Amino acid sequence: MKVLIVGGGGREHAIAWKLSLSPKRPELVCVPGNAGIAQVARCVSANAEDVAAVTEIARAEAPDIVVIGPEVPLAEGLTDEIESLGIPVFGPNRKCARLEASKSFTKAFLDRHGIPTAAYREYTDAGALKSDIGIFGYPMVLKADGLAAGKGVVLAQDAAEAESAIENMMGARVFGAAGDMVVVEECLKGVEASVLCFVDGSAIVPMESAQDYKRIGDRDEGPNTGGMGTYSPSLVFTPELEARIKDEILTPTFEGFKKDGLDFRGVLFIGLMITGEGPKVIEFNNRFGDPEAQSVLRRLDTDLLDIFIAATEDRLAGQEITWSDERAVCVVMASGGYPGPYEKGKEITGLSDLDEGVVCFHAGTKRGENGGILTAGGRVLGVTATGATHEEARAKAYENVKKISFEGEYHRNDIGVVYR
Repeated sequence: MKVLIVGGGGREHAIAWKLSLSPKRPELVCVPGNAGIAQVARCVSANAEDVAAVTEIARAEAPDIVVIGPEVPLAEGLTDEIESLGIPVFGPNRKCARLEASKSFTKAFLDRHGIPTAAYREYTDAGALKSDIGIFGYPMVLKADGLAAGKGVVLAQDAAEAESAIENMMGARVFGAAGDMVVVEECLKGVEASVLCFVDGSAIVPMESAQDYKRIGDRDEGPNTGGMGTYSPSLVFTPELEARIKDEILTPTFEGFKKDGLDFRGVLFIGLMITGEGPKVIEFNNRFGDPEAQSVLRRLDTDLLDIFIAATEDRLAGQEITWSDERAVCVVMASGGYPGPYEKGKEITGLSDLDEGVVCFHAGTKRGENGGILTAGGRVLGVTATGATHEEARAKAYENVKKISFEGEYHRNDIGVVYR
């Protein structure tokens, strides 16, 4: 069996790594991949966001299944194009991908189906938005409506910060067309958590919980990033909370898909705020979170390939999915300056010195001309460890972070700490 994976980040490395452990021993091909993925898959050079190019690669490779990792090719309709070739795809089609590609689309879906979320308003005119500064109080949550690589959300602490964010999004257009509409939301108070779900026409199946750390600095300070680390399972989850999430969020979401004609097949990532009133949805994403995938997939016992195939055949309802009782912690090692400007091409050392059982997922790496591995992105590596306890996994992850180095390296020191 041949599997074509689309993407070249930490999420795709985690997927490729897990698929490489399948008893079916699939042939793995990845577009474009990275230096870590190349250790388990054959990499084909192409831009993952170039729908036409990736479709042609799929035609030439003739895989048994295609797994699409990143959000942009999903939003651009890559699933639709590859399925037109008769190749099964794990990843939602263009219509379903609007759940991530448009904040306003998702907010309307949540409202329509009675799913708890923050109050909100939409704006396409900067003047109108400026006149409503502080409408829900502060911090004022401003979200670029379209895709912005996980960086299109600003929590303005006062009117001056809000006006600056409006200028950046709608004036300077730092997020391009994503800022043509801005969604302003009530700022929810509580603890953030993530639930990733496998979804097809037969079922929505939650994976084990995870907690992400979006801010660049310790104690959740500084600007948002694509994610500086995760752990699984989330320490804030209880059986009672899980029951509420199922009844108040998962079930009405799945029923909403049916009512709205959304034929979703893939991963639905649900970002939650656990408030005093209960769980509320912050966002939907259409794919494995990154770096949530690194900690969650470390704990998956079931063959991931079986799950992917079952989802493309609408058989998830009958697919057994089991998880390890071990805890997992993933610490992201980033380039200095991220999420702002940063330098690439720094040599990475220590990758071969990690403890047995610790996996270093590559997010932004490439092979240098001399054979070494170089930095090639803002988030570079995700050092992921497991342990019998949360504390053991956390200690092991940080012990191994110390073994790796590259010029300008930066990481948070509090991944796994819960701030209530």
